[in-house]
Amino acid sequence: MEIKDKPAIAVYCSSSSRLSEIYLEAARQTGSLLAKAGADIVTGGGNMGLMKAVADGALADGGTVRGIIPGFMIERGWHDDRIELVEVAGMHERKAMMADAAWGAIALPGGIGTFDELCEIMTWRQLGLYKGNVVIANINNYYAPFLSMLENALQQKFMNPEHVEIFKIASTPAEAVENALAPHSGIEFKPKF
Repeated sequence: MEIKDKPAIAVYCSSSSRLSEIYLEAARQTGSLLAKAGADIVTGGGNMGLMKAVADGALADGGTVRGIIPGFMIERGWHDDRIELVEVAGMHERKAMMADAAWGAIALPGGIGTFDELCEIMTWRQLGLYKGNVVIANINNYYAPFLSMLENALQQKFMNPEHVEIFKIASTPAEAVENALAPHSGIEFKPKF
């Protein structure tokens, strides 16, 4: 998938349908703000939880959402029919394609799958394999334990101090979107909002 004329932002997030409204509203706002800024959105293509809420917000404001989703998830009916879907063979291909398409990545709250996506994009950024912006959306202080673990890794010398620079922390959807769309690699994208 190529993004030719405008950036796409990968949004990693939960597909759980049992979430507090604070997280669902943050996801809707994130989708809406990205759409208003003129950015395409790339998600995992799911039809529940925060993934659906991101698409809801974006579609309500005329945005474009692409879902990268493995075939087995389509077979199980886990896909969002309202968005453009790109079927892939498996999870590794999904993550690589999402990263390849993305100017930046936002990790909204999520579970194991979201942690996996976030840690992988952070590792790729650390190794120079990904040049985009990485944003941890610490909505409702959700990521506090994860951030504490990173701080411990830094203090215990498992992480180099410069590795803290590979990601930004945001406490609101607006801050997450602003950081995800910020200029990088000598290229500037001027959001519309």
